[in-house]
Amino acid sequence: MSQIHKHTIPANIADRCLINPQQYEAMYQQSINAPDTFWGEQGKILDWIKPYQKVKNTSFAPGNVSIKWYEDGTLNLAANCLDRHLQENGDRTAIIWEGDDASQSKHISYKELHRDVCRFANTLLELGIKKGDVVAIYMPMVPEAAVAMLACARIGAVHSVIFGGFSPEAVAGRIIDSNSRLVITSDEGVRAGRSIPLKKNVDDALKNPNVTSVEHVVVLKRTGGKIDWQEGRDLWWHDLV
Repeated sequence: MSQIHKHTIPANIADRCLINPQQYEAMYQQSINAPDTFWGEQGKILDWIKPYQKVKNTSFAPGNVSIKWYEDGTLNLAANCLDRHLQENGDRTAIIWEGDDASQSKHISYKELHRDVCRFANTLLELGIKKGDVVAIYMPMVPEAAVAMLACARIGAVHSVIFGGFSPEAVAGRIIDSNSRLVITSDEGVRAGRSIPLKKNVDDALKNPNVTSVEHVVVLKRTGGKIDWQEGRDLWWHDLV
């Protein structure tokens, strides 16, 4: 059996912990012995538009498995990620981004991210996207990907993230399965120093005759690489915001 080593947590880190071991044990015991009380308190960590009255509603009966949490409450994910931090922490960093080239980096504050998310949320509304609509996001690892996701959440749209390494066939399948009305992509992605033809992959995916739901493609200019363009369907991100 290998020897177990214990490492003492430095005091400057331990002092910043949200809870100490004794508090953790007390919380754990409450979660076991009084789960409704425990989760009722934990739910209050979030900001609610309409506060919940019922913590959970569950059924584990054969053929009738149903698990619902805080079902009579209403909240907004984007507001919890951004708005609640603006007053006291608006100037603190929300996102640290580093590009494929380590010399490319950004620090984005909560205020800056909130501004960008609100702008793009309004763009989605202007494009006719509404609560319940699905938006496919096929983007490189850039801050705008987070902006797009949070903008969808802000207006109640559903975002479907498609891995940037997927082929046109895989992209088409996910668009069909989700019935996406809008695709957000980039001219190209960059990985390990080479360009990934994201826009071309979207173009090829939309040639699939079974893809009938997409009305617009929003394109972020990432590399400035040459791409094909379909007037009326394709829209530049920077022109919209």
